[in-house]
Amino acid sequence: MNGLGNQIIVADLRGTNARITPEAAIAINARPETRFDQIMAIHDPRTPGTINYVDIINSDGSRAQACGNGMRCVVQTLTGELGRQRFTFETIAGILFGEEAEDGQITVDMGTPKFAWYEIPLNEEFADTRYVELQIGPIDAPVLHSPSVVSMGNPHATFWVKDDVWGFALDRFGPLLENHPLFPERANISIAQVARPDHIVLRTWERGAGLTQACGTAACAALVNGARTRRTARKATVTVPGGDLIVEWLDNDHVILTGPAEFEWRGSLNPATGAWTRSEAA
Repeated sequence: MNGLGNQIIVADLRGTNARITPEAAIAINARPETRFDQIMAIHDPRTPGTINYVDIINSDGSRAQACGNGMRCVVQTLTGELGRQRFTFETIAGILFGEEAEDGQITVDMGTPKFAWYEIPLNEEFADTRYVELQIGPIDAPVLHSPSVVSMGNPHATFWVKDDVWGFALDRFGPLLENHPLFPERANISIAQVARPDHIVLRTWERGAGLTQACGTAACAALVNGARTRRTARKATVTVPGGDLIVEWLDNDHVILTGPAEFEWRGSLNPATGAWTRSEAA
C-alpha cells in the first residue's frame, strides 16, 4: 500500500506469535518490488478495548514508535475486511484511534505532542525546545539552524527555511542530522517552509528509512512546531512530495492527521526470512 507515496507493507500476523525480524525487513527492502518505508505488522490485541497491536518496522530493520501514513493504511485494510470504520489500536507510542470517512479520507488521532527535552529525547537539556542549538554549515553562515524539536511518539526536528525546500541537499544533510549526538534515539529531520499560516511545505528525511514521499508524524510535528512558534495556525494543509495532508492540533492537545491511503498489491511473506510471493488478486 501507500499513503501519499509513503511505501507501506501491511503484514497480517494475527493469530500467530511471529514477529517481523530485522533480517526479514532488510531482505524485503533490498528488492525493488518490495522496497518500503515502513512495515505495519498487525498483531492480536494486547490491551482490552483495542482491536489490534501494531508493530512498526523501518526499512533498516529498526522499530518505529509511530507512523501516521502507515496507520491510515491499516485503517483502510481493516475497514475493507471488517466493514467497520472506526478503530482503536495500540502501538509502542500508546493508544491511537483511526477512522475512514465516506469519501475515503482517513483520519488518525496521533496522540499528544511531547516538548520536554527528556521526553523527545535529547542528550542535552534545553529549557525551550522551540529552538535548539543545532546547525549544518559554517558557524557564521549555516545552511540550516535552530530547529524546533518535538516527539510525536517519535523524535522530530523541524528546520524552518524561507526558500524553496527543494533547494536544500536533504539527502546529504539528513543522515548527519538523524544520527547527531543530540539525538540518543536518532531523529526524523524535516525542512519546512510556511507558505501561509494554514499551509506548510515539507520535506523529510525519515529515521530508519531515508528520503520519503510522505511522513505523517513529520507533518504533525511541523504543524505543532509551527503553531507553538507562532508561524502557523493550529490547523493547516501540509504539502509533502506525495501530496497534501490535513493536520489539526486540537484544544485537548491531540493531533489529528487526515489523508488518503491506496492499495497496490497483495502477497505473502515469511516474517523470519523476508521471502515473499506476490498475488495479483486484491
